[in-house]
Amino acid sequence: MRPAHAYGPLTLRLPLVALALACAPAPATAPAPAFDKRVEGQRGMVSASHPDAAAAGLEVLRAGGNAVDAAVAVAFALSVVDPSQTGLGGAGGMVIWRRPQREAHAVNFYARTGSDPDWERVDTAAARQPINARAAGVPGTVAGMLEAHERWGRLPRAAVLAPAIRLARDGFVVSPLLARTTESAKAKLAADSAAARLFLPGGAAVRAGDRLVQTELARTIEAIAERGPEAFYDGTQAERAVAMLRRMGSAVTLDDWSGYRTEWGRPLCTPWLGYTVLGAPPALGGVTVLEALNLLAGVRADTLGSPTHDPRTVLAAVGAMRVADTDRRVYRGDPAHYGVPARGMASPAFAAERVGGVDAAPTAPLAAGNPWPQDARPAGEACDRLGDWGPSRHGPERAAGMAVTPEGEEAASHTSHFSVVDADRTAVAVTFTVGVLFGSGVYVNGYFLNSGANNFDRETRGPSRYGSSTIAPTVVLAGDDPRLVIGAAGSQYIPTSVTQVTFRMLALGEDPWVAIAAPRVQPGRAGVAEVEVEPGFAPGVYAALRDRGFLPVTRTADLMFGGVHAVFVAPNGRLVGVADPRRDGAAAGW
Repeated sequence: MRPAHAYGPLTLRLPLVALALACAPAPATAPAPAFDKRVEGQRGMVSASHPDAAAAGLEVLRAGGNAVDAAVAVAFALSVVDPSQTGLGGAGGMVIWRRPQREAHAVNFYARTGSDPDWERVDTAAARQPINARAAGVPGTVAGMLEAHERWGRLPRAAVLAPAIRLARDGFVVSPLLARTTESAKAKLAADSAAARLFLPGGAAVRAGDRLVQTELARTIEAIAERGPEAFYDGTQAERAVAMLRRMGSAVTLDDWSGYRTEWGRPLCTPWLGYTVLGAPPALGGVTVLEALNLLAGVRADTLGSPTHDPRTVLAAVGAMRVADTDRRVYRGDPAHYGVPARGMASPAFAAERVGGVDAAPTAPLAAGNPWPQDARPAGEACDRLGDWGPSRHGPERAAGMAVTPEGEEAASHTSHFSVVDADRTAVAVTFTVGVLFGSGVYVNGYFLNSGANNFDRETRGPSRYGSSTIAPTVVLAGDDPRLVIGAAGSQYIPTSVTQVTFRMLALGEDPWVAIAAPRVQPGRAGVAEVEVEPGFAPGVYAALRDRGFLPVTRTADLMFGGVHAVFVAPNGRLVGVADPRRDGAAAGW
């Protein structure tokens, strides 16, 4: 049975919640009808967006590594096998729960702009295409992953990076997703002769089943294994990367490159349905998930039926996600420069003030709420014990205001997420990305540089700051034990996918595979009636959306509708790894 409900006035629902959980069917033991999409284990589990990357993490766990070791192995392996989505030239964020030490940590290693004031004046999205060097921020993947390994890894760096080196040097089997994305990005890849030779041999995109060998990338990772992050951020490799960027119009300098820094702190934290939810703090996007979950609790959606069948649950989810998205569009940006009251937005008390917007008409204006009073208050006993993110460094006068950029660039973004749990129940959730397909298109040292600087608009653009992102690696605790480690790929589909799958698993007690494979919805911004819907809902769900005034837009389940990779830890300690059928990922455990 899960912990007692955390909300004051909602404790009257405890008997219903407990009854629903007690009556929920036991998790299925049959495998999912696709390769390693649902795997059970006891001692360790990895779920990642490529089978070879999940296998790399499991290999390290079996060799005596912990969850941090495995996470580093997975990240570098994904940099080899999933280059259209992520890589060494990418950036991201991480949430870590160290169960033996009862410590929660958040790491922002997202792309940063350089120090030149020119970063404040230039619209990077308008720079020349198909290769857009102005879009490339200084990458953080290598720094973020290796700093975590330096702090808490158990195995030597060379052992942790060995699977990635092997995959790059000896090659791997091209997946259907990589074949598809390579075909989609042919113009970008053809613009660089080195990238074209690798990904467009003979002018044709690599196909599923081909073996892709990346010798130059193998040499780069070997250098990192030998010398650490200095091999990436200083010396010949750094000089080559910066020189190429500057030749193509970027303002980045060697000092910017070598001076890249990650940001370490506590996660955002909120109590929710008796759990403690840890999310990625700003400028990352965890707050949207936490607010949406609290809004669903506030309207008692967990006492309703499965969204697959119950229109009321879907309408509640659409409304909650629209409200949370409205708030995040105003309170955003690098928190070192802008007022971002994320602790207030993540609080159940703020959600209680915002629940009226859940039932707002689709085309009605929906103003952002006022989270500032709640931002000044502690997050609650469970979160205070862990040391939560804390209040905004700046006040409301420094809020960035409503985002003014169109959705097109954001909607085209691509990303990778993976989740890891080890035998000690240390849990790691990592989401990282190169931005749009193959990032900026700048290919150097065997990897593509990100397009993260495109995440700025005229309100948030400037030198020496992190870009905003929707990525939302999340860890949910039941007491001190991890219950769910989750995250997603898919830009603006990330917070909504994480919200819906988390709600299904933990609020409704659905089997992890059922929850991750179930159909999802994607609401538009406030004032926009369109709601994207996947097939698979009961007919009454689509009818209810129309009756409410929404305009359902049919969207076939695909890579852009969120790629969720999660590890569920059952109360009896059993680990269930699940990988989204919308992508080519897999789980691996023992």
